[in-house]
Amino acid sequence: MKILHTADWHLGKRLDRFSRLEEQVLVMNEIVQIADEQNVDLILIAGDLFDNFNPGVEAVELFYKTLKRLSLNGKRPVIAISGNHDSPSLINAPDPLARECGIILIGHPKTEITPFGTEYFNITNSKEGFIELKIDGIDFPVRILHTPFANEIRLKEYFGENKEEEINKVLSQKWKDLADQFCDHSGVNLLTAHLYMNKRGAEILEEPEGEKPIKIGNADLIFSDSIPEQIQYTALGHLHGFQNIGTKEKPVIYSSSPLCYSFSEAGQTKYVSIIDAEPGKAVSYEKKALKNGRTLVRKAFTSVENTVQWLGENPNIFIELTLESETFLTADERRLIYQSHNGIVHLIPKVKNKEFTEQQVHEINLNQNIELLFKDYFKSKNGGQEANEELMNLFNEILNA
Repeated sequence: MKILHTADWHLGKRLDRFSRLEEQVLVMNEIVQIADEQNVDLILIAGDLFDNFNPGVEAVELFYKTLKRLSLNGKRPVIAISGNHDSPSLINAPDPLARECGIILIGHPKTEITPFGTEYFNITNSKEGFIELKIDGIDFPVRILHTPFANEIRLKEYFGENKEEEINKVLSQKWKDLADQFCDHSGVNLLTAHLYMNKRGAEILEEPEGEKPIKIGNADLIFSDSIPEQIQYTALGHLHGFQNIGTKEKPVIYSSSPLCYSFSEAGQTKYVSIIDAEPGKAVSYEKKALKNGRTLVRKAFTSVENTVQWLGENPNIFIELTLESETFLTADERRLIYQSHNGIVHLIPKVKNKEFTEQQVHEINLNQNIELLFKDYFKSKNGGQEANEELMNLFNEILNA
């Protein structure tokens, strides 16, 4: 069978003042197209479906329309779990309606799905944190251990009060108990989770810039050796770059977000993972690159002229722009830069440091007029840089207000 794994859609997310919804519509279309072209049998979406607990109407509409298309109107099962950006109650709320379309939404770690069937597949077994499916045309069952993100309160409900000491031990034991009970070699055995997971002893993986952190010290770090040996593929969400923290034989994959959502992701290619799986054998997977979405770029310049020229040559990007110059940017220069491009997210002016040695520091006469005092103060705080005329006009405007 073939499985598509995706995660971290963050529908409704903005980049500063810029909406990303148009790009999200395009990349959702692309994911649906890949699923259809690859003729996949099952979709796994590993959390952070929305960007916040109360997503806008357009984001919610895009979510359900995309799930319906991915499910081929009920022919293909779609399983989506909540992440740390999602409201688990919102994810669970439409479940009876979603099931009619072959969509299984899982908001809480303790969720037990009531067995049900459609014309094309049946849930044949279910327990807290586990479901087994029989899909028409596939002559073996698919078993899925599922662990949506749990906040501090839900973790204590799930793991008890000693969460910090016990989370790896208890989660490992719960997964093992489920796998030992249900996951023999006669079916395909999968795990999907929205957690901060890493190899034991490996370098710490950075959480995305602007992402709500779920790793506080090492208390919430789950080690990949907690995954039961029966599991053939682990579909993770949370980190936005594609990576395998498992092995070639037993992949543990962060599939990446579908778009670059912060400048810490500038230059990243985004992917979905396509998995080929059969009982009792190592899976193979292929990462399929996603092509939609504006590129995020961090770039520095030393002149306004070069900045404007480059911006004109690269229109379809979002940019964090640093401009290093001898003096502070004037209002006219700022206006010219912003008028030359519609994707400037941040403009960071940086004045070149001039030598300002201790010998140049002189005693300031506090009896001089306030304008001269301000010039001296500004110079002392900015490496000897003189305040320009525009800044002095602004100072006087404030002073006289």
